[in-house]
Amino acid sequence: MIPENIMARCDGACELCGAEASDAIAITPREDVVALCTVCASGEANDGHWRCLQGAVWSEVPAVQVRAVRQLRKLDAAWATETLDMVYLEDDLAAWADDVPLEHRDANGTLLAAGDTVVLIKDLPVKGGGFTAKRGTAVRGISLVSDNAGQIEGRIEGQRIVILTEFVKKK
Repeated sequence: MIPENIMARCDGACELCGAEASDAIAITPREDVVALCTVCASGEANDGHWRCLQGAVWSEVPAVQVRAVRQLRKLDAAWATETLDMVYLEDDLAAWADDVPLEHRDANGTLLAAGDTVVLIKDLPVKGGGFTAKRGTAVRGISLVSDNAGQIEGRIEGQRIVILTEFVKKK
């Protein structure tokens, strides 16, 4: 649900592409909110859709600028690089755009959160543990490694181990 003040600011349109807004996304760490359409919220649009970012980076709303810059950095296109070269952000906005939270994703690309239950998709030898964690083993109550999006921590056979996210799927 999009808060009323955000809906009034954007007049019901996605603040990146101008389509009908259907979702509101908090841009951490400031928790500022940006109204987005379902395509922009997913981040999975095709290259042609993201051309809207060329205008969004010049928005008067800091959270919209940050969201646009972050998305442009994910794109592997010459026009995106050229747009980023033209954009100037104040120091505090540049620091905010650089402060991207890590996303831990399983082998299928599903977003993982602390406390989730995952299942191993491959037999994994546990170094220093003297055993092999078997495929299909459920790991409950995982923790996310704060400085590495490719690793989680979990307890298997009473031992706390680090597991690579590429070898788990969310249950």
